[in-house]
Amino acid sequence: MLVSLKRVLAVVAVGVVVLGATAWAQEATAELNFLVVKDYNGKPVRNAAVVLHPVNARGKQGRGGFELKTDSEGKTNFDGVPYGKLRVQVLAPGFQTFGEDYDVKSPTMDIKVKLVLPQKQYSIYEDHPNEPKKENPADKKDDKDSGAQKPQ
Repeated sequence: MLVSLKRVLAVVAVGVVVLGATAWAQEATAELNFLVVKDYNGKPVRNAAVVLHPVNARGKQGRGGFELKTDSEGKTNFDGVPYGKLRVQVLAPGFQTFGEDYDVKSPTMDIKVKLVLPQKQYSIYEDHPNEPKKENPADKKDDKDSGAQKPQ
């Protein structure tokens, strides 16, 4: 009788563990659908990297993450994202990196990302006709600095 009681307790313990794991595994999750397009013409961006990072309550990016790639239509999706804050970054060659935080709180979310071309870099070696000219103190020469003698 002692052996059968141990067996019953073991079966009950396994049942509790299985029920606990099942309840834990049923945490609310969402399906995220992404569409990545070019800002200037709306055409899809293929092979863009869509990187997902969890974000904690203080707004700090958590460890880990997941990377997706867009197809030829600029689409990708991920099912099983837990509810809460999520940081989304989209990277594609020739475009500015996109980054934004989302609050996942519904079973399905559609996220459209418009990638922008990079800004032109400013160079001090180019002429900028719309800017006022600044005087450079090194360009001003004083008679004392020129080394030339004044006629007497």
